[in-house]
Amino acid sequence: MRDAVDDFADHLARVRNRSAHTVRAYVTDLVSLLDHAVRMGCADLSELDLTVLRSWLAKQRTMGAARTSLARRAASARTFSAWAHRTGLLATDVAAALASPRAHRELPTVLRTDQAAALMDAPRRPAGRASDRQRNGPPGGAPGAAHDPGPEPAAGNGSRGTAGDEAVLLRDRLLLELLYGTGVRISEVCGLDLTDVDHARRVVRVLGKGGRERAVPYGVPAQHALDVWLDRGRPALAGPGSGSALLLGARGGRLNPTTARRLVAGYAEAAGLPRTTPHGLRHSAATHLLEGGADLRAVQELLGHSSLASTQIYTHVSVERLRAAYRQAHPRA
Repeated sequence: MRDAVDDFADHLARVRNRSAHTVRAYVTDLVSLLDHAVRMGCADLSELDLTVLRSWLAKQRTMGAARTSLARRAASARTFSAWAHRTGLLATDVAAALASPRAHRELPTVLRTDQAAALMDAPRRPAGRASDRQRNGPPGGAPGAAHDPGPEPAAGNGSRGTAGDEAVLLRDRLLLELLYGTGVRISEVCGLDLTDVDHARRVVRVLGKGGRERAVPYGVPAQHALDVWLDRGRPALAGPGSGSALLLGARGGRLNPTTARRLVAGYAEAAGLPRTTPHGLRHSAATHLLEGGADLRAVQELLGHSSLASTQIYTHVSVERLRAAYRQAHPRA
């Protein structure tokens, strides 16, 4: 069974081009499933059947697994079963009839347009004294990229009169403008290289989930932030380990997503906004696009969703806002 797990992981990484995070999650689910199968008396992979799969999910449910976790584990089992059948490890696709619990999808929290504008301005305003340094989290950018191992100035601490501090503020302004102006994921923006920016067409080339590449436009404010960063900010931080990374950490390596998440949260707090994450800015960008009249298919393309169902949740957000306005304004609400 161990060989099957290793071969399946290799298939996910090399053939399906899944991210390391996805491979790790699927393999963890598979190991749990096969361990359960052994406990039920399966001496060989060929003895795996639908009863064992259902028993495994039932056990996960009794142990308190959320519906979203159960849905993902069922998807892992179906993916493995289909692969094992194609490769001859299973006589039939035993998980083809395995049902998934419908995951409850909560509506994402989004900023209002005025709140988003206030956040974009946050790196340009001193926000009083803050802790001088924050430690970077573990690297999480593009594979093989140089990461910044050193401390990072805290968000909202204002310029302390050095070129490095000004450069950090310029970078943070660009980070926020790109996250909100394009709706890209935090890993995607931290993975951008200088060559990924098309200044003439004002688009960035993004490598998304599953290795899918897409071109995403950005607006005039992001262009201004980009020009200033490239002119005065990046040269002040760049070092031997910078490579072609667009966004740099305080020590010159590629800005890592953990630090970027901390910066977004820090600026939101400094601006007096609700708790905000990079993914919250992605939600906000998508919602504001739809509320402004953008086509759902166009938003799907911009966000890099493989399925329109993933994008449709933002229409629910807009409907909820419409209902709230109706209840507040209509005399017969």
